[in-house]
Amino acid sequence: MKGGISKNLAFRCLTGLSSASVLVVVAAMLATLAWESFPALRHFGVLRFLSSSDWNYSTGTFGALRPLAGTFLSTALALSVAVPVALGMAVFLTELCPHRLRAAIAAALELLAAIPSIIYGMWGLFVLAPFLEAHFQPLVSGTLGQLPVAGPFFRARLAGGVNLFTASMILAVMIVPFISSIAREAMSQVPAMLRESSYGLGATRWETIRWVVIPFSKMALAGGVILAMGRALGETMAVAYVIGNRHAALDSIFSPYVTITSVMANEFNEAGGLQLSALFSLALILFLANFMALSLAKRLLGGRR
Repeated sequence: MKGGISKNLAFRCLTGLSSASVLVVVAAMLATLAWESFPALRHFGVLRFLSSSDWNYSTGTFGALRPLAGTFLSTALALSVAVPVALGMAVFLTELCPHRLRAAIAAALELLAAIPSIIYGMWGLFVLAPFLEAHFQPLVSGTLGQLPVAGPFFRARLAGGVNLFTASMILAVMIVPFISSIAREAMSQVPAMLRESSYGLGATRWETIRWVVIPFSKMALAGGVILAMGRALGETMAVAYVIGNRHAALDSIFSPYVTITSVMANEFNEAGGLQLSALFSLALILFLANFMALSLAKRLLGGRR
């Protein structure tokens, strides 16, 4: 009996230490980022660092505005494309797809999630960027680019397909499997009684999907979108390949730009002094943004359950 109690106690202690180690690692990472960020934040000031668009090596002035703007703009563009596509895939697989095709399409989606990000970056650089430059950018520039107010933002001002829009499309392809997987799981848990009741009241299949399936799954769908947003915010190599890494004012979605991750990937090895501290400050901002996004997603998914 005593031997059993001691083994149980040892097992509890071991699993407790394993769980606590995760918290220790996260706290250590946060403390390291905060410590290394302190020189830049003290020198420039938090508000000035966040609101400044200067990133000048010769004068030693660094601001986070452009990397922050590039990160959130690319993520917003990616979500605007990925969410409708992923939702459509989930609806098709759960409600409309023939049973024989369902497993094959689901496996293909899971394969997209397993592809390394550097492969996406290479594909974007050598395939997607030239295609967008040759076909999509002229089309958008000739249509949306002619609008009176927002038109200039849709005109291709610089030659080349390496730009903010291409990076956003790469991110969209990468996050579609995450959103679609969570959406499919949520929609598959809709009770059959609800569908049958809807059909019994005379609703069509589309009306059942629109008024029963999607409302029942909406909290899980929102959680999946936020999880995908966290994935897009932190993506590095795929974005660094195709965004252009240009510290300049963004005059078009087809212009090269920067994100937090692309700046860190391209400059970290040679950085020193205030520049290195500024990069740690960007990393701290990204860490906190991802933490808040994942916390919100966890809350939404927990509420759904």
